Amino acid sequence: MTTPSASDPGSLAAQPGPMSGATNAFSSKAADYAAARPRYPAALFERLRADRILFPAAQVADVAAGTGLFTGQLLHRGYNVTAIEPNAAMLAVADAALGKYRKYRSVAASAEATTLGDGAIDAITAAQAFHWFDVEAVRREWLRVLKPDGRVVLVWNTRPMTDPLQKALNDLLAEFGGGKQAALDRLQDLSRVPAFFARQTFARFELTHVQQLDRDGLTSLALSRSAMPDRGTAEGELAVQRLSRLFDEYAADGKVSVPYRTVAFTGRPASAK
Repeated sequence: MTTPSASDPGSLAAQPGPMSGATNAFSSKAADYAAARPRYPAALFERLRADRILFPAAQVADVAAGTGLFTGQLLHRGYNVTAIEPNAAMLAVADAALGKYRKYRSVAASAEATTLGDGAIDAITAAQAFHWFDVEAVRREWLRVLKPDGRVVLVWNTRPMTDPLQKALNDLLAEFGGGKQAALDRLQDLSRVPAFFARQTFARFELTHVQQLDRDGLTSLALSRSAMPDRGTAEGELAVQRLSRLFDEYAADGKVSVPYRTVAFTGRPASAK
């Protein structure tokens, strides 16, 4: 869920909202989400390690973990990770994919009520999700579960509208998603994120990366968006046809290159007011 102006995160215009509105939004989208949503660049994890936010023995809570895309990248690097996710369909996908990892566990819970113990966590991560949360409830909860020197990492893959394919995808999302997509676009406001953090701990950085997708991957990427019609519906079939034509227009050697700009915010939450 990114915005038409995602190439300029500071211009996004809406107040982050409660996770309750998103709990069921992706239930029918879980397979497409797991198949085609972009992962995150290796340089992000290198930066978090260099900043000592992540370290070998770190206990990490990946909040609103969804199908486990970010969780899996943490586990692959050897961290102990608890996935927190309220959507049963998405959590089932994560469990099936990540249950092989000895350092993985999952909890069916929300960002605002994680069920984690007091002072149990070294790092809380939330990828592509913070805009759904009740910010003040999350602030209180995360300060409760973080260790005294624990930190939060908030990450988004944003879509640069200077790229022709991203612009074409955005137009298609707007056409098929209508008012629902427009409301989701307004939901995100990365310019408000710094206020969540204590000023003396706050850092923000950006990275670029590119996702390679085949025809089915591009279709799954678009249909994973909660505002898009479901597969099997008349509107969904029309969207699939349009996406196939879009793939033909931009593909080279059987793949399209989809660029992203990863925006990360780190720090400790400011004290609750």
